[in-house]
Amino acid sequence: MDASTRSDTTVERTSDREVVVTRTFNAPARIVFQAWTKPELFKQWWVPKSMGMVLRSCEIDARVGGKYRLVFGADAANTAEFFGTYLEVTPHSRLAWTNEEGGADASSVTTVTFEEKAGKTLLVLRELYPSKAALDAAGTGAAEATRETFGQLDGLLITLAA
Repeated sequence: MDASTRSDTTVERTSDREVVVTRTFNAPARIVFQAWTKPELFKQWWVPKSMGMVLRSCEIDARVGGKYRLVFGADAANTAEFFGTYLEVTPHSRLAWTNEEGGADASSVTTVTFEEKAGKTLLVLRELYPSKAALDAAGTGAAEATRETFGQLDGLLITLAA
């Protein structure tokens, strides 16, 4: 199977400061993009089900300068948050945002591109950290969680594309 038809998620540390995640989804870019920018869709796939957590709050204002805030946890007393600001929003092809929950010294930037070919979408997510130390602190333990969430996204896209 060639790279254009594979649906495996790859997670690779490409430098001292960057992690790249790649997966091809069997859906058009506009639908994959919507799953990343519409809260009602994002909530359906983002948190790995195996972790026993839920996305308690999902605010997404997907426009340049818009904010996002994701609150998740197993229960209301034990939550964690991800939040930041959108830097780039190009419908159906590119998103970029800051990840500010780690503080100024650990803030990373995530860029996601959506490249459609023959009705399938190659998604490439790049997480760029300000330093090697910041990436080391973040760790690569999220790789399995990312594979699971992208699998959940794949399942949602099948229902949306139908």
